[in-house]
Amino acid sequence: MKKGLILDLDGVICDTAKFHFEAWKHLAAEYHYSLTEADNEALKGVSRADSLTFILKQANHSISPEQFTSDLNRKNKWYLSLVEEMDQSFLLHGVFDFFSKAKELNMPLALGSASKNAKLVLEKVGLLNHFNAIVDANLVTNGKPNPETFLKAAELINIPPNQCIVFEDSVSGIEAAISGNMYAVGIGNASDLPKANICIPDLGKFDFNTLTL
Repeated sequence: MKKGLILDLDGVICDTAKFHFEAWKHLAAEYHYSLTEADNEALKGVSRADSLTFILKQANHSISPEQFTSDLNRKNKWYLSLVEEMDQSFLLHGVFDFFSKAKELNMPLALGSASKNAKLVLEKVGLLNHFNAIVDANLVTNGKPNPETFLKAAELINIPPNQCIVFEDSVSGIEAAISGNMYAVGIGNASDLPKANICIPDLGKFDFNTLTL
């Protein structure tokens, strides 16, 4: 049976996590809170609204619903100004080899990202037209670790969830893949992603010949 490949964006295909970190750090400073690297790890794969809720809790700070919306928009504006600098040099190691092999094997590719700016980022790095389906935060109600993002991606590429392989670098993303009955490949250290079925350092290390579901 044909397998489907579902990829997260940040930390798997390209590195925009540092952009998010800088934008969130700038906003957190307004709450008199210094955002840490540990905080940033906790925000991986988390929606924009849930990220702001987390930061406010860490800062022991409260704002009105109107200010919440305004701050979300300001954070996104700062982030987008950094995204404008992106090009193919931001692609992580092994991405081109991975996409080439997937195309050779006629394996459908879907994006499953918590970002609302996924299409813009893919356009900047030249991969927008390489996906059979793109699912981002604009298309789902529930963010990761809820499996909705990946289940929607599987539906759009017409592959059963148990025949899909998800590539994720976040704990919430791995949990979403597992709860969606998909095979979870962690990008990073096994110690950081203990629930992943396997872990590899980057997409270039994925062995298409040995993986069986």
